[in-house]
Amino acid sequence: MPTPSLSSARPDRIPTFSLFLPQAGLTWNSLCEKARLVEELGFDGLWLVDHFWASAMPDLDFLEGWTSLAGLSAVTTKLRLGLMVTCNSYRNPALLAKMVATVDQISAGRVELAMGAGWMDVEYRAYGYDFPPIGTRLAQLEEGLEIVTRMLRDARATYRGSFCRVEDAPNQPKPAQPRVPITVGGAGEKILLDLVARFADRWNCPMNSAHEIERLRAVLASHCERAGRNSDEIIVSEQTLIVLGADQEAFRAKLAMAKAMLGHFADIDKVAVAGTPADVIAGLQAKIAAGVSDFAIMFGDLAMPESLELFAREVMPTLRAGCPLRR
Repeated sequence: MPTPSLSSARPDRIPTFSLFLPQAGLTWNSLCEKARLVEELGFDGLWLVDHFWASAMPDLDFLEGWTSLAGLSAVTTKLRLGLMVTCNSYRNPALLAKMVATVDQISAGRVELAMGAGWMDVEYRAYGYDFPPIGTRLAQLEEGLEIVTRMLRDARATYRGSFCRVEDAPNQPKPAQPRVPITVGGAGEKILLDLVARFADRWNCPMNSAHEIERLRAVLASHCERAGRNSDEIIVSEQTLIVLGADQEAFRAKLAMAKAMLGHFADIDKVAVAGTPADVIAGLQAKIAAGVSDFAIMFGDLAMPESLELFAREVMPTLRAGCPLRR
């Protein structure tokens, strides 16, 4: 029987926790070891990223995302697996639908499909992709979501858009799970959140917009109302940066490490949930009270085993044992 999705596994909305792990600098063997550890510790899922190199370290080894998911499907048994987020521009959406269905078959129904409009212009240019304005990329994302949704669901898919088309396209075998959960990531209020309302099972809020999540949830609810959909159906997820130490001394060392390694990526002092286990529990409880029920966690030390183990031992059980999500 396929493993339930993160978006449906807990109807009472007990929070779910996945490791968000950019695969920069990881060998295949080290990535497998990390995935096995995360699974053993009881995390719900693992998200890699859909990039071809690390933006600040272009010469570092960087495994391709979807082929890595296929391999991880064969060396894990429980973890939900996905890319946060698949760049719509990098693959023909019909091909992407075929890839998703194939990896879902390999994993016995553990694939999560998260999609976004793309942003890393230097990566587009280096690999020969056009990088149109954001409005065009969002329109392309809409067409990609239409095609992928139809090909994962329908016996044959036909769609003619301004950028993409399929004509009576089969996609067999279908995914192992009855419905592959779709996540749309981003915080654009006018178009992106409308796409969430129309297509997504889950909305993932980027960490740099997390301070506005309650307001953005209200915007999403208005899009859902126009789309004739109950916004409560949509899981609210957040990319969450966590800096965790067993005590104050260990925390200070982890904080310095996070600023050195990730300071170019985010304002650590502003966005991180940080401190001892008690501090992190309190920070995540506040986010749960604000409506978040799924966490894609990036650790400030890039997921060293002691942080994963400490979080799994002292943070996750407390939050999972708490009250269901309040609305």
